[in-house]
Amino acid sequence: MAQQQSNKYAKFVHMVTEENLFKDEIMLDFHSFVHIISGEMLVVQSDKSYTFGADQTMLFPRNQLSSVIKRPKDGRPYKAIVLTLTTNHLEQYYTKNTFKITQSPILKTRLFSKHPLLDSFFASLKPYFDLTEELPDKLDLMKIDEAITIIRSIDPEIDNLLADFSIPGKINLPDFMEKHFMFNMPMEKFGYLTGRSLSTFNRDFKRAFKTTPREWLMQKRLELAHYQLAEKKRKPVDVYLETGFENLSHFSFVFKKHFGYAPTSLKNQL
Repeated sequence: MAQQQSNKYAKFVHMVTEENLFKDEIMLDFHSFVHIISGEMLVVQSDKSYTFGADQTMLFPRNQLSSVIKRPKDGRPYKAIVLTLTTNHLEQYYTKNTFKITQSPILKTRLFSKHPLLDSFFASLKPYFDLTEELPDKLDLMKIDEAITIIRSIDPEIDNLLADFSIPGKINLPDFMEKHFMFNMPMEKFGYLTGRSLSTFNRDFKRAFKTTPREWLMQKRLELAHYQLAEKKRKPVDVYLETGFENLSHFSFVFKKHFGYAPTSLKNQL
């Protein structure tokens, strides 16, 4: 199920289209500014799940683990305009614009209310995706600057996030892993987000949990899936993606191997 992106004409402004359900685990090293045209997007993070639909606009902070499920709705594919706000570009932007940091950044997804500035901005982008030639780099960057300026005018506190260029420091590993185990990310990413090299991450993990990361992650994901099926009365097809498994058949196989019965027969076993 390939992800289709109309992004060959620009570096930072993209159109993303999914004709079928598409799921991905992401940890972006840049902020992502998204406007959904059609379809639906489910975003699962450590503390909350979000469902976004047509005509909604949101900002996803960098360095946040998320499971993202994009799917058609009302007979229309998932389609969205996505703008990449890189740290390098934001640093250049803020050297030319005054700003004030009033508090530590709040690393949470921001949903923007409908606003004339946002409506006109995204309307101006749509014709670019009909181009047959490459969008000039200068125009591409101008639209990014315009987006940043609009976001700042709508949300006076956004500089606390966008003007923060720090990298993750070493944090409590058990606390982090207990909140993020459902994300199917490379171990290097887990290490980076906890302020560790891969070797240090593996060493600290073994010291904290007395087992390997892969064994612990599988156990935790299966326990979460079992809880969702048994206590929340959900169906396997509705939980396998959200609990860190890539496909339903693999989930069913490892679930049965671990618990001794298939997830579809759970109600009969309890």
